[in-house]
Amino acid sequence: MGEKAASFAIRYNISLSGALRAVSSYRNVIWEAFTEELEQRQFAAITMLNVSKKVDPLLDKVCNVIGEMYEKHNEELMKDAYNALEELSVPVVPLAEGIAIIPIVGDIDTHRAKLIMEISLNAAADLNLEDIIFDVSAVPIIDTMVANQLFKIVNALQLTGVETILTGIRPEIAQTIVNLGVNFGEIKTRASMQQALKELGFKKIEDDVKK
Repeated sequence: MGEKAASFAIRYNISLSGALRAVSSYRNVIWEAFTEELEQRQFAAITMLNVSKKVDPLLDKVCNVIGEMYEKHNEELMKDAYNALEELSVPVVPLAEGIAIIPIVGDIDTHRAKLIMEISLNAAADLNLEDIIFDVSAVPIIDTMVANQLFKIVNALQLTGVETILTGIRPEIAQTIVNLGVNFGEIKTRASMQQALKELGFKKIEDDVKK
């Protein structure tokens, strides 16, 4: 009963307070009916007490179920909104046929690295990308863990035939990478996005001339 009532209320955008008020009104109707029956048939007071022991807990349970379902529904809405925001935090910007930029802003942890990999792989397939530029100028720190996550993303894209360029590594970040002994030799890097774009632009022109 509670699940059906909650599903109906959620489907028609009835607020939680409105749904609980409806149950309260239903409780009042039930007790008015029982009171009238008591007066007409002159039931003993113990009978009403026994009825209340069954009716009140039942309606209380309905209220609890409604509250739990509303809480679950709100958690699902929050999860969907969070997922949407996460996807927006990894924008794919197509520049030309086969080329796109993915600017990365903020920290990169394991969860976010997985998200970046999923979005970049899907974008590469959907847009028929040949080259992706990852700009990390707004990533505050690149340590061993972050570097390993970047390696995984690059390797996954290479397996699908997509070349990657990493741009925007700031001098202090470069120094940290060197001090940590992290080898970026397998990843193509450029100081700025402009350099990477120029390189890809010349490459595309040369390819077009050969064709």
